[in-house]
Amino acid sequence: MSEPTKAPAASGGSRASTKKELPEHFKSYKHVWVFIEQERGQVHPVSWELMGAGRKLADKLKVELAAVVIGPEGEATQHAATEAFCYGADLAYVVADPLLTDYRNEAYTKALTDVVNTYQPEILLLGATTLGRDLAGSVATTLLTGLTADCTELDVDADGSLAATRPTFGGSLLCTIYTLNFRPQMATVRPRVMPMPDRVEKIAGRIITHPLGMIEDDIVTKVLSFLPDRDSNKSNLAYADVVVAGGLGLGSPENFQLVRQLASVIGAEFGCSRPLVQKGWVSSDRQIGQTGKTIRPKLYIAAGISGAIQHRVGVEGADLIVAINTDKNAPIFDFAHMGIVTDAIRLLPALTEAFRARLSPHSRDRIAS
Repeated sequence: MSEPTKAPAASGGSRASTKKELPEHFKSYKHVWVFIEQERGQVHPVSWELMGAGRKLADKLKVELAAVVIGPEGEATQHAATEAFCYGADLAYVVADPLLTDYRNEAYTKALTDVVNTYQPEILLLGATTLGRDLAGSVATTLLTGLTADCTELDVDADGSLAATRPTFGGSLLCTIYTLNFRPQMATVRPRVMPMPDRVEKIAGRIITHPLGMIEDDIVTKVLSFLPDRDSNKSNLAYADVVVAGGLGLGSPENFQLVRQLASVIGAEFGCSRPLVQKGWVSSDRQIGQTGKTIRPKLYIAAGISGAIQHRVGVEGADLIVAINTDKNAPIFDFAHMGIVTDAIRLLPALTEAFRARLSPHSRDRIAS
């Protein structure tokens, strides 16, 4: 992996290599916050993943970790706030109002910016989901602060500055970005980049409520109806236990069917690298990597994928990576746990038949006897 470069975000200056005294007006900004994303009463799992990352940052800074819950009045919003304590929160800020039943940028932006301006966190983390990206950009613009998007790693320096690392230049480099002259320091992290922390049953701690201070006439956007996504073929790559993926090494869209066949036999999800989406072989919801899905399966089988850094950052959280490639010098062998130097077009059908025989009911009967 390339060494990360360091660059300031919205700072107008270079990053000092030694500890420096923070500006006086920064000292009122304290604590680490995580925005708890919920829609239709369901908390997005990335929120709990960020609570785990936020807990580590807060412990390093010796400050509190707070959850920020924005939503409609009722049981679901209160449950999200109390559940945050089970994932490490020291306190929770809640903005509950009927106007927040559906996500609308104007209302959610006002709610979050008002809470930030009132209680002044030094770090604010959001999930890089469709909702989170929209909200984070709007809030950062309103607060006139820096925002680092799609981070793969978060840390803090000795002076308390957030070091937010993300791929750049098309995924060929890693860049660590600092927001030096503004607060709060904001970052978004994609689902499955951070490990899910263990849930520990706890009694709810401090919950601070904050009013929204809006009326319906203040909001331009109106929700006329809600149509749930009924696409049963939509991928569940991010949360699959086993994933089989193919790349350009397969040579043709017909050969990609070998990936789908193996995945079907072993009960896995199937995916692909970015070039296959660009060529139109596979739909974009199956793309794995920095510009696609980030996955953390127990087993990941990569067939004919070179393993450029853009793909690596999307899969390196897997427990076991098995790479199949004809090029023994392919980058994927640098981070795969097991590497097989051979033609995936020949190996995949053999693996499929072996698993089919092994997993067939007759096979299980023989093993049991």
